[in-house]
Amino acid sequence: MKQFVKLLVITLMLYSCGSSDAIFELTPQQSMSIVGKGPGQDAAINPFGKEKSIAKVKNLGKTSFSVRIQKQGKIITETPVPVKEKKEFVLEKGYELYFDSEAYGKAKITFKKFR
Repeated sequence: MKQFVKLLVITLMLYSCGSSDAIFELTPQQSMSIVGKGPGQDAAINPFGKEKSIAKVKNLGKTSFSVRIQKQGKIITETPVPVKEKKEFVLEKGYELYFDSEAYGKAKITFKKFR
């Protein structure tokens, strides 16, 4: 029984270390930097930020919002995320990711390594 408990605790610890989910509350007329601005300025930590990665964004709110990707101030893409939908965004090294919202919203973001 002790072996099982130890194994369960270790499994849960490893799973939580590999997970990088973040949930954000968006306010009206808000533009929120999510990743790419640097330490202390990002709203979420992309554990794969030093290489090409994927940001999986899910709209948990009741209104749509958009995801904007920039590099050095130049807009690469702007994509709406409708209510209850998921979208994936490929982030090259140096890309900045923003959420733009006109109304109250809620979003979940998860990062994974690009393969």
